[in-house]
Amino acid sequence: MARDQELDLVEVAPLANPPVCRIMNYGKYRYEEAQRAKESRRKSTNISIKEMKYRPKIGQGDFDTKTRKIAEFLGEGHKVKVTIMFRGREMQHQELGLKILDRVAEAVVNVAKVEAQAKVDGRNMVMVLAPDKKKNPPKANHAPKHAGHHPDPSSVASTDDEPAEAPSEAASEAPTSTAPVDTPDGTEPTPDA
Repeated sequence: MARDQELDLVEVAPLANPPVCRIMNYGKYRYEEAQRAKESRRKSTNISIKEMKYRPKIGQGDFDTKTRKIAEFLGEGHKVKVTIMFRGREMQHQELGLKILDRVAEAVVNVAKVEAQAKVDGRNMVMVLAPDKKKNPPKANHAPKHAGHHPDPSSVASTDDEPAEAPSEAASEAPTSTAPVDTPDGTEPTPDA
């Protein structure tokens, strides 16, 4: 039958009793399978898990740097495993690790969601963050809000109890002309400091 239709006879289930065969164009079948596999690879994004390690006594500068890097990873579509490493007696104060993980989650709340809550794994505490596709990251301006901002002095209100006044009376009494003044000894007076 396969030769009459100029098709191939393909054994589908060799272990069945009796074996199951199918008449088909095997070359076309393999081509379509390859196309489906290629399409599925194209649609799937290559998501990897990055890891960022913290210590319970981390300084503010290091915390900010590592958290910024986590936000970058999440922005690129990666998942991030946040690890708090405990040493020695620090295991007795796991609440410090929880505080750090909460601060990290709060810092990246606009681009991430907590996929796996904090749990203790040996001497480490681990939390997994995943990018949140529902939330769009804001257009980040990396400069601090107040850096380089100099308000117009005329728009700033006086901080003293007295309202801002016009120039003082001493300044208004200063001579406005630049004509030379005669002195008794015939020399020009020098301006006072």
